Amino acid sequence: MNALPHSQPLFAKGKIRLNGWQLSSTLIALLLAIPVVVIFSSIFVPLSSTWTHLRETVLSEYINNSLILALGVMLGTLLIGTATAWLTTMCRFPGRRIFEWALLLPLAMPAYIIAYTYTGILDFAGPVQTALREWMGWGYGDYWFPQIRSIGGAITMLSLVLYPYVYLLARASFLEQSVTVMEVSRSLGDGSWRAFRRVALPLARPAIVAGVSLALMETLADYGTVQYFGVSTFTTGIFRTWFGLGDATSASQLAALLLSFLFVLIVVEKYSRRRARYHHTSSSAYRPLAGYQLQGWRRWGATAACLLPLLLGFILPASQLSLWALETWQEMVNDDFYRLISNSLLLASATALLALSIALLLAYGLRIKRHPITSAAVQTAGLGYAIPGTVIAIGVIIPFAWIDNSIDGWMREQFNYSTGLLLSGTLFALIFGYLVRFLSVSLQTVESGLSKIRPNMDEAARSLGASSRTILFKIHLPLMRGSLLTALLLVFVDVMKELPATLVLRPFNFNTLAVRAFELASDERLADSSTAALMIIMAGLIPVLLLSYSISHSRKKLN
Repeated sequence: MNALPHSQPLFAKGKIRLNGWQLSSTLIALLLAIPVVVIFSSIFVPLSSTWTHLRETVLSEYINNSLILALGVMLGTLLIGTATAWLTTMCRFPGRRIFEWALLLPLAMPAYIIAYTYTGILDFAGPVQTALREWMGWGYGDYWFPQIRSIGGAITMLSLVLYPYVYLLARASFLEQSVTVMEVSRSLGDGSWRAFRRVALPLARPAIVAGVSLALMETLADYGTVQYFGVSTFTTGIFRTWFGLGDATSASQLAALLLSFLFVLIVVEKYSRRRARYHHTSSSAYRPLAGYQLQGWRRWGATAACLLPLLLGFILPASQLSLWALETWQEMVNDDFYRLISNSLLLASATALLALSIALLLAYGLRIKRHPITSAAVQTAGLGYAIPGTVIAIGVIIPFAWIDNSIDGWMREQFNYSTGLLLSGTLFALIFGYLVRFLSVSLQTVESGLSKIRPNMDEAARSLGASSRTILFKIHLPLMRGSLLTALLLVFVDVMKELPATLVLRPFNFNTLAVRAFELASDERLADSSTAALMIIMAGLIPVLLLSYSISHSRKKLN
């Protein structure tokens, strides 16, 4: 019997043979990789006077502040995430079962929103300083109070919302470590701290490094927090160079320099994940092991250590936003607000569905036959999640503007008719930017779901004459319902929270909840921004609660 049409090689030359699935996967992946290629190609463009000006004035400040920010967040997330992961996994203290899942809640709080909230709480007219002046009888200039809008404040804000990356991966590693190893440690007289330092921490190092790497990627990609706090970093510098100095090429070269740092983190993170696969060292890994029963002040100290990041990273800012929303909702909830919700839902839903469809095509194309060209194209297209939205926006606008100008020039020459901007400043450009940024989230989730389906099921279906398309729709999709829903939710929420790419790529007079919250906060209308901010947080709680549910039902040995 002849092979079905869709499995025939559509592209063959020498040793290169791609079937229909692989060819379409490769073409789509290459299309989505264009912004990354455009950014890197800017390094071959001769340096302009703008770049010379940047190098002589602010480039060192961008580099220093970005490094200080990254180092501070690295230390903050490392300490908070690792310590709370160990306490909730291997120690017994009041509230442990609640903290197991609740410590993930700050992940639903975008960094720029928590920055607005703490500015309102801690500034001169805020409740903290006002109460302090009333209690102490102080006036203006009589006391010193730490400045929240500083690089130290930015480090604190980012650490409070990004530590769950380290917590999640470190806790998973602690749960998966061999019980036998821990029993040997106990038999040698090691207490909880000694066992953590000598046994658990070295074994969990790859997972912890992976979590810290993810937190650092988010830190270097942040725009809203550092811009609001007035901290000059690469992301704010890219905006200023592009919109302030009007030099897209120099902005692209700044972005290429930032990408170089990010790719180092990507390599470190991937290497750490590969090493983390080898930690299941015993068949007794999931045998019940009694945790360390903390006594006296230590048990309440552990409770306080877990409560503090949860309180500062979620409970306090969410409570303040709720109070502001109660004061302002009657003014802010109107037709314009409903339009913001509609715009945000439209973009998030469309992007999530498209990202899921493309991820299915790419992942299934690799499952049918892993070709080096297809694999390389898919990996390049999947880099977007590690790239700041500002950089993605530049990579989208430059080729789209070139296409628009080329079409407009040709139409003027041939028909004396101007087409204007067909791609730039449209919803298509915005959604394309979202796809480049968030495809990796959907792709990794779909690949994870596919990997759980045994290959012999595909072979059995093919032996009965089923085509690749039939196998996908009749076998794989029904078995992957959970993974597909997760992929949809994750991309949906990421789009709802995305700020810098939306600011640059959105059509004229088209706003989302994230943009509106940013604009109001930038105008110092912090209370007015609370309603939009709460809507974003509520959307972000969906995947976090799913993760929390999974955490609370993992490894029953600790219950």
